[in-house]
Amino acid sequence: MSTHVTHRPEWLKARLPSGDNYRELLGIMRTQTLHTVCEEARCPNIGECWERGTATFLVLGNVCTRNCSYCAIVHGLPTELDREEPERVARAVQAMGLRHAVITSVNRDDLADGGAEIYAALIRRIHDLTPECTVEVLIPDFKGDAPALRTVLEAAPEILAHNIESVPRVFKVVRHGGNYERTLALLRRPKEWGYTSFTKTGIILGMGETWDELLGTMDDLRTVDCDILTLGQYLRPGPDYHPIDRYYTPNEFAELKRIGLEKGFKYVESGPLVRSSYRADIQAAEVRAFRARIGWASAASPSGTVPSATA
Repeated sequence: MSTHVTHRPEWLKARLPSGDNYRELLGIMRTQTLHTVCEEARCPNIGECWERGTATFLVLGNVCTRNCSYCAIVHGLPTELDREEPERVARAVQAMGLRHAVITSVNRDDLADGGAEIYAALIRRIHDLTPECTVEVLIPDFKGDAPALRTVLEAAPEILAHNIESVPRVFKVVRHGGNYERTLALLRRPKEWGYTSFTKTGIILGMGETWDELLGTMDDLRTVDCDILTLGQYLRPGPDYHPIDRYYTPNEFAELKRIGLEKGFKYVESGPLVRSSYRADIQAAEVRAFRARIGWASAASPSGTVPSATA
């Protein structure tokens, strides 16, 4: 992999955070003692998204038990679990008047269920307080634990996301503690079990993958019937992180979107500054429209026997 790509091209400029909506949302986050991945992961779209009144809530604390070499979130051993967090986040969603809420978290490998119970409580509370709001959860892999995944799905999130991040060869280098096949299994299970939650994943480009490898990973994702794909440029958080191998051009991102739709993804968000939750409210509107067309009323499925963790 090359370590010499340092100059950031013109198309990667992002707007600085500002505006009334940004300041209002910031105030809600601070008064409710909440975290956002927008801030913790230094997302380049924070100005645009917060001004539009959308944000991705970061739950289960802000210290991750894994140390992925591309991610700016602090890693270490978390010291507590805030069981009041679902109520505070749900109240914030209500106060913001959101029609679509995105929830993600750090990895909590120190917890028996990886935090699945908190996710489930939060999804249900948002649906209780704001019934018109759809919920998207970007979850950890729960170390492949099937009951933990079932716990989240039983709470009926409209979109269940887990990012694959890169191609198999690069995945092994950058995702410490993760597993490529385990990620595919997580994305496969909801459909196998009969849930109607849309599945979603994201790939970060420019960490050393080849074009053919990228297309191969897209094929892998379609094999497990993943519905929504996001593609964005890797931006190195600092000198101690994984190097940037190359910058993809806007035309290349447009071509990848075309290819993704041709391969059968229901929705593809592809661009230099795209992140997993970028324009998630627009994706959710597409989901709502799709549900209306086919008559799906709920993301929950009838209860049944939970498969083993290796199923």
